[in-house]
Amino acid sequence: MKVKALSRSTSDYVRERSSDIQRLPRNFDPALHPFERAREYTRAVNAAKLERMFAKPFLGAMDGHIDGVYTLSKHPWDLGSMISGSGDGEIRIWSLGSQKTVWKAPNAHKGIVQGVCPIPGNETDRFISVGFDKLVKIWSVHESGANTSGIPDPVATYSGKGLLSGVDHHRKKPQFATSSSCVEIWDVNRSEPISTLTWGADTVNTVRMNQTETNVLASCGTDRTIILYDLRSNSPIVKLVQTLRTNAISWNPMEAFIFATANEDHNCYTFDMRRMNHATNILKDHVSAVMDIDYSPTGEELVSASYDRSIRLWNAREGKSRDIYHTKRMQRVFCARFSMDSKYVVSGSDDGNVRLWKAHASERLGPKSTRERNIIEYSEKLKERYQYLPQVRKILKNRNIPQPIKKVSKTKWTMIESQKRKEENRRKHSKPGSVPYVSERKKSIVAVTSK
Repeated sequence: MKVKALSRSTSDYVRERSSDIQRLPRNFDPALHPFERAREYTRAVNAAKLERMFAKPFLGAMDGHIDGVYTLSKHPWDLGSMISGSGDGEIRIWSLGSQKTVWKAPNAHKGIVQGVCPIPGNETDRFISVGFDKLVKIWSVHESGANTSGIPDPVATYSGKGLLSGVDHHRKKPQFATSSSCVEIWDVNRSEPISTLTWGADTVNTVRMNQTETNVLASCGTDRTIILYDLRSNSPIVKLVQTLRTNAISWNPMEAFIFATANEDHNCYTFDMRRMNHATNILKDHVSAVMDIDYSPTGEELVSASYDRSIRLWNAREGKSRDIYHTKRMQRVFCARFSMDSKYVVSGSDDGNVRLWKAHASERLGPKSTRERNIIEYSEKLKERYQYLPQVRKILKNRNIPQPIKKVSKTKWTMIESQKRKEENRRKHSKPGSVPYVSERKKSIVAVTSK
């Protein structure tokens, strides 16, 4: 007679090098666990409370500049450094690990440093800077000599025709683009621009090269335009005119056709360069002009710097910010960047400080054990599953917002609701079709012109 019995290997439920903790088999049949959902909901509430309790994003302020920090740049291959330029013409390279200056060039430019950009390649110590003195300078941390006063000298200097307002380097070729009254393409080995791109006569604020589709670059100007250019034909592709001016542009590193803009109307917009007649998303939360915007290396998150003395973090596919960072002493924020590992955010403000933040406010830094990682992943799944229930949602959405921002935000949304109500009343008392509905993603667009 044969008798069937359950048979389990000891190695499946006994931990290695230990016999004190045994793994007990579990039956996951829902009928045997009638209170599982209630227990999970309680755990989700506790996980949300713990997240807000340990949300301390500020890591430190890197002092050194004596004037406002107006430009920041990161190197795509050097994860631990950040380049900053200030209003007194000084350039510094910071180590994010030690939060100290590792290289500086006082009086690198006469006036404000308008842009800094690293040169991609095997040599991670070379970068370009432009300023109000109409000069383009190439610096090398290890090769640049020093004059009698000990101040480093640039490796090369080029003279532009107008006030330079931005710079960006090509991903592969030894070429870079600068913006002034037009967009100029330079070769590192030549002292004059190799081509000039223009479509309109106003000043160009920013120029950004696409790091995936390397032959495409974008610029924004004071005439409220965003223009895309093709380097292969040295000609513009499309021009987008908005109701207010765009201050900054950032290309999505994972989706070659998507870029984000920081606008004067307190909003950030994302566009698809193949269909420019509407925005793919609108990010609404700031209460003042947005001065800078940057994608994370994963392309899933955005950071924006605003004139309302705060920076906000966004999920790229949502319209509301997931977090807001601010301090009592932080003034107008003009630039913000993600680090290349997506774990940190660096901001530069008008008070002369470069501040370092955690990209996820409650994340614990340092190595984690396997058990700790499992607990964190389980808590994240619980919060994701129960995020729409009232108590969990209230805890996760709660933020301590400065009183001036809260007051202006309330006034702003009152004005928006008043405008919507006025438009709806006009539509009710007009002929059918005379006051058409306009999508929110098209309201800011005045015209789109292609060449």
